[in-house]
Amino acid sequence: MKTRLIEGVEVHRGSGNVFADLGLADAEKLKIKTGLVIEIRKAMKTRSLTQQEAAKLMGITQPKVSDMMRGDFTNLSERKLMDCLTRLGYDIEIKVRPARAEIGHLMLATA
Repeated sequence: MKTRLIEGVEVHRGSGNVFADLGLADAEKLKIKTGLVIEIRKAMKTRSLTQQEAAKLMGITQPKVSDMMRGDFTNLSERKLMDCLTRLGYDIEIKVRPARAEIGHLMLATA
């Protein structure tokens, strides 16, 4: 991580994953889950869905949708979030390829 001074303030260049920058153990999974929730929020907005309507379509309870909208999605797995997106009319493609480094990583690419 690069550090520099801007107007007397120490500024650190992030890694691209705020969760990793904060030192959280499941940083890659948290970044993926966050990206999926962002797409779910976009889908709900595009379709003008209420939380109740979205919950019914996604097969989860309205309180879980409310939690998700407030940034609490710890009670939902990556798989469940992907299921929610497909129920909202999105395709999800999982691509596996050899890693460039010794250990691979998870990545979410959106269209």
